[in-house]
Amino acid sequence: MKDLIDATPAAPARGTASGSVVTPRVGSPLWLYMTVVIGSGAAALAVAVANLREFETLLRQPLFWVILIMIVAGEIWPIVLPGRPRQQAPAASITIGFATLMWWGFAVAILLRTAGTVAAALGQRPPGHAPQRTALDAAQEALSLTAAGLILAGFGVSPQPGHSWRLLAGSLPVVLLAGLAYFGVGFTLAAAAQALRSRTSLPAVARATLPGQALIYLVLLTAAPVVTLVMATRSAIMVALLAVPLAAIYLAATRSAQRDYQVHHDELTGLANRKLLVKHCAEELAKTAAGETRTGLLLLDLDRFKEVNDTLGHPVGDQLLQLVAGRLRRSVRPGDMVARLGGDEFAVLLPTVREPSVAREVASRLRAALAEPVRLAGMTFDIQASVGIALLPDDADGFEQLLQRADVAMYVAKEQRSGIERYRSEADKNSPERLALAGELGGAVHRQEIELYFQPKVRLADGAVIGMEALARWPHPRLGTLAAAEFVGLAEQTQLASELTELVIGKALAQLVSWSRAGLAVQVCINLPVRDLVSGCLPDMVMRALVQHELPPQALRLEISEMVLATRATQLASTLRELADLGVGLSLDDFGTGYTSLAHLTRLGISEVKVDPTLIHGLTEPGEPSEAVRSLILLAQSLGLCSVAEGVETAGTAAILERLGCDAAQGWHFGGPLTAAMAGEWLALRRQAAGSGFRKVPDSELAGAGGSLMRRWLSVRSEAGPVLGWRGVHYP
Repeated sequence: MKDLIDATPAAPARGTASGSVVTPRVGSPLWLYMTVVIGSGAAALAVAVANLREFETLLRQPLFWVILIMIVAGEIWPIVLPGRPRQQAPAASITIGFATLMWWGFAVAILLRTAGTVAAALGQRPPGHAPQRTALDAAQEALSLTAAGLILAGFGVSPQPGHSWRLLAGSLPVVLLAGLAYFGVGFTLAAAAQALRSRTSLPAVARATLPGQALIYLVLLTAAPVVTLVMATRSAIMVALLAVPLAAIYLAATRSAQRDYQVHHDELTGLANRKLLVKHCAEELAKTAAGETRTGLLLLDLDRFKEVNDTLGHPVGDQLLQLVAGRLRRSVRPGDMVARLGGDEFAVLLPTVREPSVAREVASRLRAALAEPVRLAGMTFDIQASVGIALLPDDADGFEQLLQRADVAMYVAKEQRSGIERYRSEADKNSPERLALAGELGGAVHRQEIELYFQPKVRLADGAVIGMEALARWPHPRLGTLAAAEFVGLAEQTQLASELTELVIGKALAQLVSWSRAGLAVQVCINLPVRDLVSGCLPDMVMRALVQHELPPQALRLEISEMVLATRATQLASTLRELADLGVGLSLDDFGTGYTSLAHLTRLGISEVKVDPTLIHGLTEPGEPSEAVRSLILLAQSLGLCSVAEGVETAGTAAILERLGCDAAQGWHFGGPLTAAMAGEWLALRRQAAGSGFRKVPDSELAGAGGSLMRRWLSVRSEAGPVLGWRGVHYP
C-alpha cells in the first residue's frame, strides 16, 4: 500500500521520491524532470566507464566480489524502520557504496551501485519498480556519487582500483564535505521529484522530510570511513565479517517493522487502520495550519454490503472487502492514503486539496472504480458506495471533528441516494449552529409561530379549484422566512416532527373551517413527515383534529413522497391503510422519481399521484411531450388514480398536460403560495369570476378582475424570494 509516508521524499540515493512514479504523461513537468535526470545520470555513468582504470585487475580480487555482493544484498534487503514503508528503508549499500568511492574511486562506486539498483529491481516479486523508476534511482545515485567524487577531486583525492586512498585522521573534514555533497544532491533530486509528483512546493517537501533524512544519512555515511579502514586490510574475510552486525541490525529492524505494521494496518486488506490515519492526519494538520493548502477526508461506506455478507457468507464478504481495497488503492492520487476504519467503512486522506472540486473529482473516480461489476462465488453484482467529504480548515479544525463531519456528509449521501455529499452545517444535527436553531424551532412550535401559505390545485378540464396545498413557513426573526425544507428535517432529528405535524394539521383545518363559513369549501393537502408515518400515531392525530374542527375526512388529503414509500412500504403499510379506511385522501408526491411497486399504489389506499416538477419542466411548446410524463399519466389512468402535475409555469405546459389526459395541476401559472388571507381572497375572486359555478376562466380575465391581488402575489414573491416557490411542504 502507498501510504502518506510514501508520498514524501525517500532516501535520496534510493530514489524513493519517485516511488510511485510509473509512467508520467509525456511532456508533463515530471516527465521532463525524469528525462533530464536520467540523461544526466547516463552521462555520469558514461564518464565513469571512460575513466575506469585497471578494472580487469579488480575483477580478480575476492574483495571486489564481496563488496559487490554486499551492495546488491543491501539493495534487495534494506533496513526497514518502524513507521516507514519499504521504499524509504535505508540501505546498507549506501554505507558500502560511499566507502567504495573513497577506496576505489567514483567510477567503480557508480558501477557497483548501478548494478545493485538493477538487481534489486529485478529481484522483487512481483516487480515493484517500473523501468522508469529503476533508471531514475540509478541516475540519482550516479549523480550523488559524482558530486561527492568532485569534492574529493577538488582536494586532490582521486582513488583508482590500483591506487586506493588511505584514510587518515586529518582527512575527516574532506570526507564530511564529500558526504554532505552526496546527501545534498541526492535529497534535492528526490525532493524535486516528489514536489512535481504531488504538485506541492519544493520548500514544503524539504521542510517535511529533511530532518528525518538527514539523521538517517548521518548515521549511514559516518559508518563509511570505518568500512574503508577494514577494506584497507585487503582481506575479503574481514570485510565479509561486517555483514554479521549488518544482518543482526536488519533482522531486529525487520521484526520491529513487522510489529509496527501489524499495529498500524488492517489485517484483512493491508490498508492503513485508524491509528495510522490519525498519525498522518496530524502531520497534514501541521501543514494546513501553516496555510499552505487544504487537507481532505473522504469517508466511504458500501451500500448493501450486509446483504452480500448475510447471503453469501463472511468468506465472500472478506473477498469483496479485499477487492474494494485494491480498487481504492489503485484509484487514488499519488500520495493519498487509503484506510479501512472497520466493517465496510473506508477513508481516504487527501494531503493536498487546492480546491473543493478536486476532492469531489477524487470521490467520483473512487465510486466509478467500485461500480465496475464484481464476480464472486459464481455471481456477478455491482458495488455502490456513499461518500462523504470534509475539508480542513473549511469544515473542521482537528481530526476527530474532520472524521465526524465526513461521517455526517456520508450519511446525507446515503439517505438522499446522491452518492457524494460534502459536509454542510445545516445537515449536521450536532453542529452548534444547528443545535441553536433546533432550540429556536422548539420555541416557535410551542408558541405556534409556524405560518401556513396555500397554493391552489386546479382541475385542468374546467379550471375548478380542487384543493389548496398547505406550505409551512417559519418567520425567523434573524434568518427571515424559512421554507419547510430548511427546518422540517431539523424537527425530525430533534423529536419535534409530531408536534410540528399536529400544529400544521390543526392550523390547516382551522383555516378550512374559516373558508367554509365564507362559502369557500375546498380540500386542503398536507405533506407528511416520515417519522409520523413510521410511528403509527398519525391516524389518531388526524382523527382527533377532524373531530375537533367538525370536518369530514374528505376535507383532508395527506401526501407522502414516492421515495419514502419505495424504501419503507412495509413499515408504512399499516398507517396508510388506517388513514385510507378513515376516509382521508392519500397522494403520492414526487411521482416518477422513485421505484414504487404498482401493488403499493393499489393496496395502500393511494388515490392520487403528483408528477414530479422536474419531469413537467420538459413540456414546452412546440416541443413534443415527454414520453415519461405520458407514460406516468397513462399508468395513473389505468389504475384509476387522479394525476396531478406539479410545477406548471405556462399556459402551453397546461395545454399539453390537458391533451395528455392529466387531471389537475399546480404551479405559478395558476397561482403561487399565498398567505391564508390572500388565499381566501384568491378563492373568492376565482368564485366571483366563475359566476354561479366554477368554470375555466382565462388567465387574462382573472388578472384583469383581480389585478391588485396579482400585484400582491408578486410583492409576496419578491419579499420572500425563493422560499415562496411552487414546492409544497417536503418532509425528507
